[in-house]
Amino acid sequence: MIWFGSRPNLAILQRIKLSLQVGTSNIGLQPSSVVRELGVYMDSELTMKEHVAKIAAACFYHIRRLRQVRRRIGHEVTHQLVLALIMSRLDYCNSMLAGLPTSKLQPLQRVQNAAARLVFGFLFCFYQ
Repeated sequence: MIWFGSRPNLAILQRIKLSLQVGTSNIGLQPSSVVRELGVYMDSELTMKEHVAKIAAACFYHIRRLRQVRRRIGHEVTHQLVLALIMSRLDYCNSMLAGLPTSKLQPLQRVQNAAARLVFGFLFCFYQ
């Protein structure tokens, strides 16, 4: 369970003890601060901070792995793998990020810049 709202409203809700009665048993409910639905991490204030961090971490992992093998696999395969492994992650549910401040989106911009350097830096090094 998660409550969505502003920080002051969430503080008020945290003081309330919630329970769910199932048959004769009472189950205490502790709201979560982040939930994942269809691969999108949503926090209670909808800042998308957790989602951006997870996507950036996964993309940088793949960039590091691709950097190790790019000379063996060539430019075209590197380009295709960047599209498949990195750009697809950046594109997935990116409409959820609409309206966020630029400062929250900086990690994703850094991923995109690193992916471009991986693909086009390869060409520059190769043809020099």
